[in-house]
Amino acid sequence: MTRQLQRITATTDVHSSFAQATPMLAYLHAARAESLVVDCGDFFEGTGFYRFGQGHIEREVLTSLYDLLAPGNHGWPHYFEPQLHEMTVCASAADHSGKPLFDRVRIKQIGGRRVAVTAVIGPQAFNVVPADQRSGHHVTDPAQALREVMLEHHHRADAWMVLSHSGFEEDLKLAAACPFADVIFAGHCHSDTCGPVPVGDTLVVKGHELGVGYATAEPVGAGWAVRVGTFPDTSVIPEDLAVLQEKIALVGSTLGSRLGIVNEPYLNTLLDRRLLLDEIATRLHTGLGADAVILNETALRPVPLGDVLTLGDLLAIEPFGNQLVHAFLSAGQSEDHTKLLAHLVEHIGPLAVAPTSLPPTARIVLTTDYIADTYLGGRTHQAGLRLGQAVRSVLAAPFADSADALQGGAQ
Repeated sequence: MTRQLQRITATTDVHSSFAQATPMLAYLHAARAESLVVDCGDFFEGTGFYRFGQGHIEREVLTSLYDLLAPGNHGWPHYFEPQLHEMTVCASAADHSGKPLFDRVRIKQIGGRRVAVTAVIGPQAFNVVPADQRSGHHVTDPAQALREVMLEHHHRADAWMVLSHSGFEEDLKLAAACPFADVIFAGHCHSDTCGPVPVGDTLVVKGHELGVGYATAEPVGAGWAVRVGTFPDTSVIPEDLAVLQEKIALVGSTLGSRLGIVNEPYLNTLLDRRLLLDEIATRLHTGLGADAVILNETALRPVPLGDVLTLGDLLAIEPFGNQLVHAFLSAGQSEDHTKLLAHLVEHIGPLAVAPTSLPPTARIVLTTDYIADTYLGGRTHQAGLRLGQAVRSVLAAPFADSADALQGGAQ
């Protein structure tokens, strides 16, 4: 196919949301004829499609339909796979020696203009990448990184497009600091704000997340026309994506497996993850005899529930496969629990803690392997239970004939 690029079409934070993927796949397939198709990060992780496929479906979608990627904190290692690494740009990520981890910029002809496409990942997003995955990597200030790239390549480009995995509010600040950017495509924020929002002559915009929609930028006059849209509903898949659709459908049929009847108060409502985590933390504290339990609210995702819990529901609620561990606190962490909890809230958001005030004598806490390895020093021993198992036991009463294999696979 000979492509005549007239615009940029961007998605963000798809998070392996393929349960209703046909509209997204069909739209992007058709858009490629005239669009540079890009993603602003976190295409991976978030549903059972990733847990079962370990990124194979996501990789096939990206290599079939996309041109350029910004790295996200979820699925960080995938951006170093050869095919995806070739597609990834980022100006703010480097190794311990300062060498860029990815190409910093690509120049594309779009609508008769030389367009520089670059990307950044913000420090907050980068710092929630699991510690072992980002070992030897670091990020620099996004604004400074963009200015350096612009100064080096300004003679090659008529316009500048930034794919950002930093959060919408951070991107408004980035636009103010980098007025040479024409459009900043935002990601990472999971907010209802999509824009476009003008900051001086720069437009900040975000496509609808979870595979629902997109944002576009198209040259008009001396500037750029920016808009946000949702993927049109369709059940027709392009012929050359039929095999991919079959792979998605096969995993989808497994995710439809029924696990149990949803308990009150979670029945027929959008999951209140705070309520659920508080109940889990209390049960773990009393049931396992732990001195204290610390769980982060963002370990779970709010998912609409009906009267039956499916495997897909469970893996969408707890998509990360967190193992529960007993973590040994350092001397400093043991001496100042208030400071410890404040540090965790600053980096990973609201916590569910049981008891609500940590006992002064608490030296070991029951938490997830992610929190333990990333923020508590990684001194742990296994609790023999996954967070997903705890979620399932609180959310639903199992069917009498629930298969043991499903129970193991779900966790």
